[in-house]
Amino acid sequence: MTSLLTRPDHARADAARPRPLVLIATLGGVLAALGPLVVLMAVGIIGWFATDAGVHGAPRDGMRVGALAWLAGHGSGFTVMGARVTIVPLGVTAIAAWSMWRLGHRVGDSVSGHGPDADRISDGERDFTVPTAILLFLAGYAVVAVVVATLAAGSTADPSVPRVMAWTIVMTALVAAPAIAVGSGRAAIWAAFTPATVRAGAAVAGAVLSSFLVVSALVFLVALAVSFDEAATMTSRLHPSPSEAGLYALVNAAYLPNAALFSGSWLLGPGFAVGGATLVSPGAVVLGPLPVFPVLAALPAVGTPAGWVGSLMVLPPLVSAVAAFRRLRGRALTWDQVALAGCGGGLAAGFAFAVLASRSGGAAGPGRMRFIGPFVSDVLVHAVTACGVGALLGAGVVVLLNRRADRVWGAGPEGDAPEPGEPLQPLED
Repeated sequence: MTSLLTRPDHARADAARPRPLVLIATLGGVLAALGPLVVLMAVGIIGWFATDAGVHGAPRDGMRVGALAWLAGHGSGFTVMGARVTIVPLGVTAIAAWSMWRLGHRVGDSVSGHGPDADRISDGERDFTVPTAILLFLAGYAVVAVVVATLAAGSTADPSVPRVMAWTIVMTALVAAPAIAVGSGRAAIWAAFTPATVRAGAAVAGAVLSSFLVVSALVFLVALAVSFDEAATMTSRLHPSPSEAGLYALVNAAYLPNAALFSGSWLLGPGFAVGGATLVSPGAVVLGPLPVFPVLAALPAVGTPAGWVGSLMVLPPLVSAVAAFRRLRGRALTWDQVALAGCGGGLAAGFAFAVLASRSGGAAGPGRMRFIGPFVSDVLVHAVTACGVGALLGAGVVVLLNRRADRVWGAGPEGDAPEPGEPLQPLED
């Protein structure tokens, strides 16, 4: 990033021969894919040995399970005893996204010396460094994904190669591309040309979305803790050994982000389904037979929930208001810019949550278990409304506090209202 600045004379000789962009970006994509893949394959081998001390099968069977888990985190789906499973373990997806971000940021920092410097970019010179690095990063990641999916395609699991490629492209666009732009320093330059309202709205959207996800996860964890005995009973029915119980816990942990998104959909009101003709919402709970999966112990009891349960629906707008208030307070914006940034950021956060919720469900088995997940269309309407209105209320509080401060501190020394960002002067006695 620092290489974007004007370089001193003694550094120009070294900067004249930067490391090849093609090599750096492509290798970064390959390593971003291989990191989580190798870890999951290692876990697969450990699981293969821990289950029966390696009596049955071979180490490659454990490696294949780890590779299938990595592919499942990229939306491939798999087949178990003839039943298609398409629900994505978003915990694996989150690990892959974290690897993409870390390696993408390093790639960006390594290629920051390529292309024009900051002064030339500010003068309007075209710079294709970041787009080129993103495409090369995608190529390296996609090669690993295609090779792994192709090798696993001959098994009975039958992963979907097109779905893996689609998820790879989307994850690169949403995670690796911003990381490369930030690491290279271009993002800071581009942001300087972005209106202050847009920057504030983006900050509000990120704060609202992340805060709501954290609250949703906490609500789920509390529900799971309350039903911990039931979860332990579910696990004991399988009669696992200690090592098998540990592996089973890892499998459940891979779906914790899915459960958090289910919990957020429940807080918004529409809720979600756990099988055909089922409903889990603050107003009613209708369930059928469930698989032995300890995470499902957090589900509420069948019937009409207690009256106080519905009051939890105030959390989404409340969290949105607090997050917007914290992000907008202290920014040098006019009242209409504050309101626009708050409302726009909240709407964007609600839309983003609905998109994540749409990826959290899928088929988990045959028959009625082919329908698991939030009711996406209803979640979209409720999320946009709750987050948008909540963030607007938080922005409104900021506007009121700013106007109160203006009345208390008064105008500047010349009698004119201070400009945004100018220190306010106290009233003279």
